[in-house]
Amino acid sequence: MSFPLLTATAALPAVGAVATAAVPAARRTAAKWLALLVSLGTLALAITVLVRFDPGGARYQLTESHSWISDFGVRYELGVDGIGVALIALTAVLIPFIVLAGWHDADPLETGSRRWRPTQGFFALILAVEAMVLISFEATDVFLFYIFFEAMLIPMYFLIGGFGDRAHAQGEQAASTQRSYAAVKFLLYNLVGGLIMLAAVIGLYVVAGNFSLQQIAEARANGSLHMATSTERWLFLGFFFAFAVKAPLWPLHTWLPNAMQESTAPVAVLITAVVDKVGTFAMLRFCLGLFPGASRWATPVILVLALISIVYGALLAVGQRDIKRLVAYASISHFGFIIMGIFAMTSQGQSGATLYMVNHGISTAALMLVAGFLISRRGSRLIADYGGVQKVAPVLAGTFLIGGLATLSLPGLAPFVSEFLVLVGTFTRYPVIGVIATFGIVLAALYTLVLYQRTMTGPVKPEVSAMPDLRVRELLVVGPLIVLLIFLGVYPKPVTDIVNPAVRHTMSDVQKKDPKPEVEAAK
Repeated sequence: MSFPLLTATAALPAVGAVATAAVPAARRTAAKWLALLVSLGTLALAITVLVRFDPGGARYQLTESHSWISDFGVRYELGVDGIGVALIALTAVLIPFIVLAGWHDADPLETGSRRWRPTQGFFALILAVEAMVLISFEATDVFLFYIFFEAMLIPMYFLIGGFGDRAHAQGEQAASTQRSYAAVKFLLYNLVGGLIMLAAVIGLYVVAGNFSLQQIAEARANGSLHMATSTERWLFLGFFFAFAVKAPLWPLHTWLPNAMQESTAPVAVLITAVVDKVGTFAMLRFCLGLFPGASRWATPVILVLALISIVYGALLAVGQRDIKRLVAYASISHFGFIIMGIFAMTSQGQSGATLYMVNHGISTAALMLVAGFLISRRGSRLIADYGGVQKVAPVLAGTFLIGGLATLSLPGLAPFVSEFLVLVGTFTRYPVIGVIATFGIVLAALYTLVLYQRTMTGPVKPEVSAMPDLRVRELLVVGPLIVLLIFLGVYPKPVTDIVNPAVRHTMSDVQKKDPKPEVEAAK
């Protein structure tokens, strides 16, 4: 029996979460180092998965399959395709930086605080989320995926509600109320989506008799699975609704700005760069894989919703006064691009969407973590409370600028390639939607450059005149992310080589081919 590499990749952070939570209350520093070491060990396993994965091989590789709940056809089945491998690598890369960035975020507010091990709990919850996200990217059994898709809500709820941002202008009591509101809103939205999905999961079992992606695909291919058109559409809507909430897609997005605003910067990155990717990933793997006909049927409406997300999110980002809310609305706009690329039903669009998931995770992490360092120094999230920072903290301002330029998809930085592919892939099949979506790029330039101008340039405000520049730990967090943004912006081939074969499988699932270019014949 071969080594269960995928299980080990998800199990290590799960075991690490338990061990971190069990560290004695007085050993906060030991808990931090343990969490960091576990996250680095998980990264090593993820790299092993990446190395062992053969892009030209079988669709699902490194597979594991064991009987679990045999009476109901539930199996413990894992396997990864190129899209899953890319997102596993993204998750494993980001978690060590999230741990380092949040090194002091969960320290007690007062010396001798009697709160139950706040530091241990904070890092244990981060590792628990990592474990659940990783197994979600690996699961090829629908029921197994559903369990962890829902279970990750619990640690995220406590991270938002129990370890919120301390930069609150209205006092600790008001901050606690706002954190509780954001955490409950996050939980309720996602629970409603999950309950609707549960009904669809049960319906899928009634129709197919099992939960295995591979068995369902084989049954569909050999004609032994017959699903009525109306049934397929209802099941598709049940799955898609849950994924659209997680993604988040307009109009199911309203929980995200509250959650990111009230979270610490590392937790905000965990939400939008890691957890939310499960939603868009699941659209590719489950919606298109299980319900190809319904996916084609719903495409026009979903593209319109994605287009609204792009423009609406960008417009609201322009008008924000809170740095974190601005990044949240920018992310809503970016997720619109990802979903548009998925449902454009072209290989360029889906490759671009997958690449966008990776690049958005890196660029948002860079921008939000630097913003978190900035906010922790000034104690305010309001844009108006800053000015002239580049004169007193040039390295902080420079990294903030690179993160912002990546957010607006500047050529030479990673998100440009993915956004370009999404727009090209959409334009070839839906030119009107592709043209309108480019308006989001203009708005992205506006909100990013205005944010930088108002916070970093101009006269130095007295409150920031003594602001220190980035420290060594903070440079260790931001520096590698900037390097990745530049490297993947210049040379995205390592990622595209991995995801393109998986995209071809997905295109085959939905029985779509790329439109032939319309060129005038040479005379």
